[in-house]
Amino acid sequence: MKRSVVTGFIAAVLTSISITIAQAQPAAPQGGQGPGGFARGRGFGQPPGPAAPVPPEVAIPRPTAEEVAKINEEVKKLVDADNSSVKPLLEKYKLLLQISVQRPNIAATYTQSGVRAPRHEAFVERAKQGDIDILFEGDSITDWWSQNGAQGGAEALQKYFGDKKVANFAVAGDTTQGVLWGLQNGEGQGFQPKAIMLMIGTNNTGSNTGPEIAEGVGAVVTELRKDFPEAKILLLAIFPRGAGPSDQARQKNDEANKIIPKLADHKHVFFMDLGPKFLDEKGVLLPGTFRGDNLHPAAPGYEIWGAAVQETLDGFLKS
Repeated sequence: MKRSVVTGFIAAVLTSISITIAQAQPAAPQGGQGPGGFARGRGFGQPPGPAAPVPPEVAIPRPTAEEVAKINEEVKKLVDADNSSVKPLLEKYKLLLQISVQRPNIAATYTQSGVRAPRHEAFVERAKQGDIDILFEGDSITDWWSQNGAQGGAEALQKYFGDKKVANFAVAGDTTQGVLWGLQNGEGQGFQPKAIMLMIGTNNTGSNTGPEIAEGVGAVVTELRKDFPEAKILLLAIFPRGAGPSDQARQKNDEANKIIPKLADHKHVFFMDLGPKFLDEKGVLLPGTFRGDNLHPAAPGYEIWGAAVQETLDGFLKS
């Protein structure tokens, strides 16, 4: 193999490693809540549950142990055969050139969250009652549709959905894995909504990469399709957050948002990105649309949200 090819291959491996390291740096141990979330730290350290199915559209390619061994063996041969001036550096940092099996993704597991547990039984009882037209699923951003006053969405909820039978199973501080656990353990049985509005993932930013969050969202969509095969799902892009485009948590959400549109089949799953409606030309949240934490919509934000999705959800109910 020519030296240029060897050098190019090693450079590609190092680039891949540097990207992986950069993504992993801000992450807390898997299982915690995302930075800036309403319930930061609640449920931290919860042992991961069983893996949930992830649709191939968003699945991260993961080499097997056998494939990893073959790659590492070939990389070793390339380093040993290299005679360039960078050979000493390659020898010094050869452990960095070793590929390892990718860590399991807790975002795509059925893991009970500390924030969902206290409300779980009430959701199960509501599910058993049935008679639900629209199901809301997510975290605090969706949960607080029910809050009154200038910081909540109750007024917009009444305006846009007051004549609909809406059940809101979203929980402040929850994650993709928490939603998965709830659905598997009674929140996804006993009723058949016609429409579902889902936004989840911002609380995974402290523990997961963008692609891992996308896998978690994909697992939730798969679970919803299994539990409610006749329902139409409006999958929303994760809302922008932080002071601007450079916010690390927003960047992870943006990365996930580039992947999850692949889940839309335009028959049962439909994707909608409302993010631009909340941002100015510099990517800063419009004044008054979000609370001071730059994470949760205020009443004007819920007004924008409701106006944007009403026609689509109404259409789901009529179809």
